[in-house]
Amino acid sequence: QVQLVEFGGGLVQPGGSLRLSCVASGRIFRSYFMAWFRQAPGKQRELVAGISSAGATTYGDSVKGRFIISRDSTQNTVNLYMNSLKPEDTAVYYCAAAFVFAPSPNGYDYWGQGTQVTVSS
Repeated sequence: QVQLVEFGGGLVQPGGSLRLSCVASGRIFRSYFMAWFRQAPGKQRELVAGISSAGATTYGDSVKGRFIISRDSTQNTVNLYMNSLKPEDTAVYYCAAAFVFAPSPNGYDYWGQGTQVTVSS
């Protein structure tokens, strides 16, 4: 059974940092494109960052220069390092996997359960 399990959400003050982690089953992790999406109340789910099996990365415009995505093949883990957090980063963050890169959530085959990130003073 394919599973994506996220860790690391929580409450952080504006300007702070947070790390999200997603542990994937081995079959998925080795060959799939891994991504983080987020969805705020009343808004569509949007791509935050993605990374290919070869390590090529892509970022949403709103997080470029602040967030970093990486993958650790020894731990089957994808990490999202979020820096200089803003209140508008508040959302439920989801880990997702697709055979190839897709900008839309519809292109992803597997999803984690989501983890809440709240940026507030």
